[in-house]
Amino acid sequence: MEISCAFATSLDSHEHARIAEGLGYERAWFFDSPALYPDVWMQLCRAGERTDRIGLGPGVVVPALRHPMVTAAAIATLVSLVGPERVAVGVGSGFSGRLALGRRPIPWSQVADYIRVVKALLRGERADWDGAVIEMLHQAGFAPSRPIEVPFLVGAQGPKGVAVAGEVGDGVFSGPVAVPGFGWSAVMTYGTVLEDGEDPGSERALAAAGHAAGMVGHFAVEFGQLDLVPSGRDWAAAYDAVPREHRHLAMHEGHLVAINSYDRPFVTGDLLEALGMALGPAGWREKLALLEQGGATEVVYQPAGPDIPRELETFAAAARG
Repeated sequence: MEISCAFATSLDSHEHARIAEGLGYERAWFFDSPALYPDVWMQLCRAGERTDRIGLGPGVVVPALRHPMVTAAAIATLVSLVGPERVAVGVGSGFSGRLALGRRPIPWSQVADYIRVVKALLRGERADWDGAVIEMLHQAGFAPSRPIEVPFLVGAQGPKGVAVAGEVGDGVFSGPVAVPGFGWSAVMTYGTVLEDGEDPGSERALAAAGHAAGMVGHFAVEFGQLDLVPSGRDWAAAYDAVPREHRHLAMHEGHLVAINSYDRPFVTGDLLEALGMALGPAGWREKLALLEQGGATEVVYQPAGPDIPRELETFAAAARG
């Protein structure tokens, strides 16, 4: 099983990808959520200029945010820098990428159509989109020659998304549990490696992993699955004072980066421990083994908090044993 990393794309993520490469991570995936993070493709290209081996790709792009030609041109640009063998592309229906804009995830049929069209464009074919025929017209010096072959993973967990992954994808990108039955099954994991004797509720652990517990709370509230977290109804009620038209802004402030003020009372060391997000090295190795047994071929770890190099280093060491 491969060990990769993912970043809530920041202005420093290209440097963090360089550090991850030195630590032996297989790939560095960059999150795509324009309301929260800088442009994913610009940061991937900056990472490409600083690295020599590590795989790079967005995890995951949301079709509603970009015309397929924009995505095809972005993929081609990254390929021109690092080669197709280092590029993989995740595509999904939209979690924070849509919800932070006050919109719901798009239908899976649209995800499938989008992937088909982007793949066709990269092969050098003409494709139909939005009532028009489109084609990559880039000449030499403006994009690599076609065909451009890179793998596409579909960000999915439920049956509809998994079906799309099997239909048009080259693999699946899931979380928090692996989707079995795929030759390439990447699964996200979040949290921090505890020091010997460190309390899961320590200030350091909460700063490094609390964002992930907050993300679970956001998912529970947004999709009406309040039993996913303790005091789920109280957690949802914490946002009641926010005007409905502004609620998505309050909820997604700091999403996958830090604990916001609404979530803070509910994010505790006990919650991190219960969610398997604050573990010692042995606990992480046990968790990774279970993910592999569940069908994962790649674990994608998101480091966070004020010391991302520390999180990358300790997770890599724990994974190696």
